[in-house]
Amino acid sequence: MRNTIANGRTLDLSSPRVMGILNVTPDSFSDGGKFFAADSALFQAQKMLQDGAYVIDVGGESTRPGAQEVSLSQELDRVIPVIESLTAEFDVAVSVDTSKPEVMTAAVAAGAVLINDVRALREPGAVAAAAATGAYVCLMHMQGQPRSMQLAPAYEDVVREVNDFLIDRVAVCEQAGIARSRILLDPGFGFGKNLQHNLSLLRNIDAVVALGLPVLVGISRKSMFGQLMNLSVEQRLIPSVAAAVMLVMRGARLVRAHDVQETVQALAVCSAVLAMENEGDVR
Repeated sequence: MRNTIANGRTLDLSSPRVMGILNVTPDSFSDGGKFFAADSALFQAQKMLQDGAYVIDVGGESTRPGAQEVSLSQELDRVIPVIESLTAEFDVAVSVDTSKPEVMTAAVAAGAVLINDVRALREPGAVAAAAATGAYVCLMHMQGQPRSMQLAPAYEDVVREVNDFLIDRVAVCEQAGIARSRILLDPGFGFGKNLQHNLSLLRNIDAVVALGLPVLVGISRKSMFGQLMNLSVEQRLIPSVAAAVMLVMRGARLVRAHDVQETVQALAVCSAVLAMENEGDVR
């Protein structure tokens, strides 16, 4: 995945990478309010880059269950100044976590190179807007809407249904002029999925990888770890990193993480082992 993209930057996912989470929101489930001010957001971004983040994912609207919707003007006011500052001060690939086409357009104009959309470009005008920017896009599976997605998620076969959805969205994007070389896939851990659904996707992530496009996974500090071990959000570092390692060893290429340093270190071990396997030297 080495094509030149918007703003002259390339995403090289030939080895596993970490996407650092930068929520400029007052109400995100893990770090809401911590980096709401521009100065604190830039300080956190710098720390994540020093810790080894390859991409910084900037989000201005929480998608946790029950979160309040954010107006277009609010979201623009939150994310655009941060993206402009990030791209001016650091040599970094910036992603924008949004579903609004107007935010996509403005974010790429401000320097973002990846549109990370939990709704997989299903909002009116989103596909056309993303195509016009020339940026990479990440298509995520979600059953339902963020405010109600965890009320009663149900599937006959979660892995098959996630794959079918992603295949359909890729086709829509290609028809709109978005090349496959610019598309990433995200199975959407925790988005309209209960504990068993999440575990099934974790166990069978190779089925998503088999679709042939780079896979992004967002499993950091998810509620599934709280359900498994009765852990608070702040206590979920070890299971988050363990799950990230499992996913990368099965083919995921971009891990969205709150705890960047620990995740980068773990993936360095994965990369070393995977490199040996690719060279055929396992002894």
